Amino acid sequence: MKKKKRIWSSLMALTVALALAGCSSGEAAGDKVVIYTNSDEAASEAMKSALNEAGYEGEYVLQSLGTSELGGKLMAEGEKIEADIVTMSSYFVESAQQEHDMFTDLTFTTNALEPHPSYYAPILANTGSIFVNTEVLKQEGLPMPKSVKDLAAPEYKGMVSIPNLMDSSTGWLLIQAIINEYGEEEGKTVLHDLIANTGPHLESSGSGPIKKVQAGEVAAGFGLRYQAVMAKESGLPIEFVDPTEGNFSLMEAVAVVNKEDETTSLAMEMAETIMKDARTELLEHYPVALYEGETVSDVNQPAHPKQLEQPLTVELLQSHQEFFKAAK
Repeated sequence: MKKKKRIWSSLMALTVALALAGCSSGEAAGDKVVIYTNSDEAASEAMKSALNEAGYEGEYVLQSLGTSELGGKLMAEGEKIEADIVTMSSYFVESAQQEHDMFTDLTFTTNALEPHPSYYAPILANTGSIFVNTEVLKQEGLPMPKSVKDLAAPEYKGMVSIPNLMDSSTGWLLIQAIINEYGEEEGKTVLHDLIANTGPHLESSGSGPIKKVQAGEVAAGFGLRYQAVMAKESGLPIEFVDPTEGNFSLMEAVAVVNKEDETTSLAMEMAETIMKDARTELLEHYPVALYEGETVSDVNQPAHPKQLEQPLTVELLQSHQEFFKAAK
């Protein structure tokens, strides 16, 4: 138990300065269902649209938090958290459940393609890839990269942008690919050279690299695959590259906090609405099939989908963060 407390101390510290006196719209929660989410704006809007269309408008408040902030609250507060519903990276949900047993089993069924715990349902997934600005690539005389390791080559110095794992969960997609392919010893060398090549372009936001690549500030980056697909389809000189190390993915899930009060039943109804009715819009922004009957276009299917053999947990994330820091 002491070891677990040490593991979570850094996350819990993030909650000290977090002020959540009100909801995102500024009104008191009252008896409304409170939803905490780490999702970005597109996902939050999809969830709100689904809930409003189902007749729940005015019956909930939705608060957006960063992954580390929300994770810190989950681990610090457990079932005493203000939220009735949490949508969060699945590895955080699983770790919080292991620590606090804070989520109740879902009362509705899902038709998910992959097995998942009974206390959450997948709502979206993100996949990593390389992307390049073809015009900058040509101007700088750089070869088209095929792997993450290619971006660590000397000729890419100052021409690469990646997300910082200490700030962005998107960076974990990159680190998983490196460790899975090269192991920790060779992988640390690859990562060291890659970080050296980024210079000032190590981004705190997962969307930072694609913005740098689109602006032509760098030639190549690593981030969310769907963002590069959308940029290319909009007519920008962007090409996405599925790295030979593999396309790794992270999933977000919805879970209901086990409060056993008058809002729990309503929260369960809303969680089911998010899982079922928001998926159509979510698939437009996060084109990864999660449920039976869902399809995505060929362009949105990565060439080298992979996953780590060990389960994703916050403990594993912390271990990989230490690997990241040691490689700098």
